[in-house]
Amino acid sequence: MNDTEHPAEELRDTQPEPLAEPDPFAVLEALNAENASLKDKALRTLAEMENLRRRTEREISDAKLYGVTSMARDMLTFADNLHRAIESLGEEARDEASAPLKAFIEGIELTERDFQSRLARHGVKKLDPKGQKFDPNMHEALFEIPDPSVPNGTVREVVEDGYSIGERCLRPAKVGVARGGPKA
Repeated sequence: MNDTEHPAEELRDTQPEPLAEPDPFAVLEALNAENASLKDKALRTLAEMENLRRRTEREISDAKLYGVTSMARDMLTFADNLHRAIESLGEEARDEASAPLKAFIEGIELTERDFQSRLARHGVKKLDPKGQKFDPNMHEALFEIPDPSVPNGTVREVVEDGYSIGERCLRPAKVGVARGGPKA
């Protein structure tokens, strides 16, 4: 240090320059961009939450409707057996039956109707495909029947009843399909 310089002057030279004030328009633009980004993020989060709510509601309603599927599928053999028991008696045998036997037959028929209504209460419906166009999602074709009087691909005979639950096929109806008629 020479004699002419003071220590205060030395300190003045080493102090940093005061910071320049930022451009207020640049700061405003940066804040606006950040605001838009946060607003977009919030809107996307709200949309995602709404989609999640809808999906959850749909899954809950599907679980309520289709939750009985495996139990209902198991009970279909019971419905089939009741129907076979009733069909095994011809009209002649029913007419000639004694009073107690007629009461028994009526009891079996009542049980079948009650069982079908209980299935329906849980969303299980019996398919009635006879006369309808063959639908591979709801029907299982076992054989073809030559019949030019109906359109080709029409269900002519039902071998085993099919059932649906909601919009889904629980068990396809086993059917015979017409062949040889005009196209549907």
